[in-house]
Amino acid sequence: MLTGGDMTRLRIEHRTEYRYVRPVKFGRHRLVVRPREGHDLRVESMQLGIAPAHQLVWSRDVFGNSVALVDFIEEAADLSVTSNVVVVRTAPFPQQTPHEPWRVLYPVAYEPLEVEVVAAYQAASYPEDVGILRDWTDTLALDSDSSDAESLLFSLGTEIHKLITYQRRSSKGVQSPAETLGLTSGSCRDMATLMMDAARVLGFATRFASGYLDCAASLAGRASTHAWTEIYLPALGWRGFDPTLGEPTSLKHVVTGVSNHPRGVMPISGKFTGTSSDCLEMNVHVTTEQLPSGEG
Repeated sequence: MLTGGDMTRLRIEHRTEYRYVRPVKFGRHRLVVRPREGHDLRVESMQLGIAPAHQLVWSRDVFGNSVALVDFIEEAADLSVTSNVVVVRTAPFPQQTPHEPWRVLYPVAYEPLEVEVVAAYQAASYPEDVGILRDWTDTLALDSDSSDAESLLFSLGTEIHKLITYQRRSSKGVQSPAETLGLTSGSCRDMATLMMDAARVLGFATRFASGYLDCAASLAGRASTHAWTEIYLPALGWRGFDPTLGEPTSLKHVVTGVSNHPRGVMPISGKFTGTSSDCLEMNVHVTTEQLPSGEG
């Protein structure tokens, strides 16, 4: 883990491949694969390789994400998207110790100028599950100091980590919070969605975050994309928690997109002309490599 003024460079290769039984026509595809830049991360370089032939336009959506819109100009039986990016990571600021000056009381009270904005992040993604989530959160023995908003949220994430068994899923979309609670298993996307809507029941503004996790699996080239939750707290701003790992986010979490709903930051989304039987397979591989400070 990085501390103080430490800085590291990281190469991330994200390769997605689709195979079809015959050449198909592709509709517009939306890519959310460029890492979010800020005081803790800077994109040093990025190459985006896409086949078949296409036209590409970069835009920035309502959430501030960098989005590539791809229009294909030929049919093909294979579609591939490879993002190769080098990022520079720097330890975040301000330092979190001592923490007392940044203590936020629960229930949270958002600033009047922020109320209309945060309201979009307080509305349930799955309104039909609100009652189930309220009943479930009422049964939890969250942090004993429930007046500390951040401690309460981290306690909620820890409870989800203990209850839900991680299960990698290749199918599209996410499980609803009620489904994840009922199955007591789910992917990182499912756990992030559960924590997001559970925190909203408690009155927090919360968003879904998608990106990469610099970990043993990604260093070995066996990883996929990752997802977690970010919660907005007065003064502290957006604070991340990863219920899959059961810990706050750190510099090993590289954000590519955030949204008030999981559908808003799918790494790659789009359509093709044909039937489901035309699609043979989809493969996703994420590989990370820690670079020396002077290597390109």
